[in-house]
Amino acid sequence: MSLVIIIVIVTVAISWQANQNLMLKDRMLFVPYLIKHDREYHRIISHMFIHADIMHLAFNMLSLYSLGSMFERQLEYNFGFQLGILHFAILYLVGGIFASFFSYVKNQDNPSYRSLGASGAVSAVIFASILWNPDLKLMLIFIPVPIPAFLFGPIYLAIEFFAMRRGNTGIAHEAHISGALFGILYVIILDFDRAKQFLDLIF
Repeated sequence: MSLVIIIVIVTVAISWQANQNLMLKDRMLFVPYLIKHDREYHRIISHMFIHADIMHLAFNMLSLYSLGSMFERQLEYNFGFQLGILHFAILYLVGGIFASFFSYVKNQDNPSYRSLGASGAVSAVIFASILWNPDLKLMLIFIPVPIPAFLFGPIYLAIEFFAMRRGNTGIAHEAHISGALFGILYVIILDFDRAKQFLDLIF
């Protein structure tokens, strides 16, 4: 069984359980104030395994499975099974942590801020996949036309950036952007030639 499938199964199971048990869900939320002042460090990771509702969960897990399964196999092919799995685990878990860093810095003294979901980690996987496969065809929900990955990436980041600047969307756009940047940096570290190929396609 692939690591992606394990992550999906574990995340679906924990998300379902947390939505049945609101006390558990509250203990797993990403709350920078409690991480800083009460040292509840588990929240740095636990929030990646819970989701607001079935649509939130389905969107993240379908995105992870559709691109993550392919990218996991590519890492295994290029680096061997064990090292490939390790790289994917680092990409997902550390990407999710990195994606929350900006929100933590911004809200560490704000007791009312809460967030949840694997969007930052999934964003890291998506953008690592985009950099690795710039010719891949992807679609945005509101643009049902296949777009080459090397165009999809900048368009997606621009949308997230303007949504973050506008604010009041109820979505942690900064986590999506930070996760994407981690995915890009991770691939640059793994294989700089991939980044050069991506830039060659754009310019």
